[in-house]
Amino acid sequence: MRRPPAADRTRTWRTCPRTSHGMRRCRYRGQGKAHIQHVLAAIAINIERLSRRPPPAEDAPAPRRPTAFQNYLDQRELPRLKSWRTLGT
Repeated sequence: MRRPPAADRTRTWRTCPRTSHGMRRCRYRGQGKAHIQHVLAAIAINIERLSRRPPPAEDAPAPRRPTAFQNYLDQRELPRLKSWRTLGT
Protein backbone atom coordinates (compact mmCIF):
# COMPACT_ATOMS: atom_id res chain seq x y z
CA MET A 1 0.00 0.00 0.00
CA ARG A 2 1.36 3.38 -0.98
CA ARG A 3 1.69 6.13 1.57
CA PRO A 4 -0.15 9.35 0.79
CA PRO A 5 1.93 12.38 -0.20
CA ALA A 6 3.47 14.34 2.64
CA ALA A 7 1.05 17.25 2.20
CA ASP A 8 -1.95 14.97 2.62
CA ARG A 9 -0.43 13.31 5.69
CA THR A 10 0.20 16.62 7.40
CA ARG A 11 -3.34 17.81 6.66
CA THR A 12 -4.76 14.59 8.08
CA TRP A 13 -2.69 14.71 11.26
CA ARG A 14 -3.44 18.39 11.73
CA THR A 15 -7.22 17.73 11.73
CA CYS A 16 -7.05 14.57 13.84
CA PRO A 17 -4.14 14.71 16.30
CA ARG A 18 -4.53 11.15 17.53
CA THR A 19 -1.13 10.83 19.15
CA SER A 20 -2.03 13.38 21.81
CA HIS A 21 -4.78 11.07 23.05
CA GLY A 22 -2.79 7.84 23.01
CA MET A 23 -4.22 6.51 19.78
CA ARG A 24 -1.01 5.09 18.37
CA ARG A 25 -1.39 1.92 20.43
CA CYS A 26 -4.42 0.52 22.22
CA ARG A 27 -4.19 0.08 25.94
CA TYR A 28 -6.45 -2.98 26.01
CA ARG A 29 -6.64 -6.04 23.78
CA GLY A 30 -9.69 -6.92 21.77
CA GLN A 31 -11.70 -5.17 19.10
CA GLY A 32 -14.52 -4.13 21.43
CA LYS A 33 -12.19 -2.54 23.96
CA ALA A 34 -10.18 -0.84 21.21
CA HIS A 35 -13.42 0.56 19.81
CA ILE A 36 -14.40 1.97 23.21
CA GLN A 37 -10.97 3.58 23.52
CA HIS A 38 -11.34 5.15 20.06
CA VAL A 39 -14.80 6.48 20.84
CA LEU A 40 -13.65 7.99 24.14
CA ALA A 41 -10.62 9.56 22.44
CA ALA A 42 -12.88 11.05 19.76
CA ILE A 43 -15.09 12.52 22.49
CA ALA A 44 -12.04 14.04 24.16
CA ILE A 45 -10.88 15.56 20.85
CA ASN A 46 -14.33 17.03 20.22
CA ILE A 47 -14.47 18.50 23.73
CA GLU A 48 -11.11 20.15 23.15
CA ARG A 49 -12.30 21.56 19.83
CA LEU A 50 -15.50 22.89 21.40
CA SER A 51 -13.54 24.53 24.22
CA ARG A 52 -11.47 26.44 21.64
CA ARG A 53 -14.54 27.82 19.85
CA PRO A 54 -15.56 31.42 20.46
CA PRO A 55 -18.75 31.86 22.48
CA PRO A 56 -21.96 32.13 20.42
CA ALA A 57 -23.31 35.55 19.54
CA GLU A 58 -25.94 36.99 21.84
CA ASP A 59 -28.36 37.59 18.96
CA ALA A 60 -30.96 34.91 18.42
CA PRO A 61 -30.75 33.15 15.06
CA ALA A 62 -33.25 34.15 12.40
CA PRO A 63 -36.35 31.95 12.33
CA ARG A 64 -36.30 29.25 9.68
CA ARG A 65 -38.54 29.45 6.65
CA PRO A 66 -41.37 26.92 6.48
CA THR A 67 -40.72 23.81 4.45
CA ALA A 68 -42.64 22.95 1.30
CA PHE A 69 -44.72 20.47 3.27
CA GLN A 70 -45.58 23.09 5.90
CA ASN A 71 -46.61 25.50 3.12
CA TYR A 72 -48.79 22.73 1.66
CA LEU A 73 -50.51 22.26 5.03
CA ASP A 74 -50.98 26.01 5.46
CA GLN A 75 -52.52 26.45 1.99
CA ARG A 76 -55.08 23.73 2.70
CA GLU A 77 -55.65 24.99 6.26
CA LEU A 78 -54.63 21.63 7.70
CA PRO A 79 -53.28 21.64 11.26
CA ARG A 80 -49.56 21.16 11.65
CA LEU A 81 -48.64 18.37 14.01
CA LYS A 82 -46.25 19.20 16.82
CA SER A 83 -42.66 18.35 16.17
CA TRP A 84 -41.32 15.24 17.86
CA ARG A 85 -38.76 17.54 19.49
CA THR A 86 -41.43 19.52 21.31
CA LEU A 87 -43.78 16.67 22.30
CA GLY A 88 -42.38 16.52 25.83
CA THR A 89 -42.90 20.23 26.54
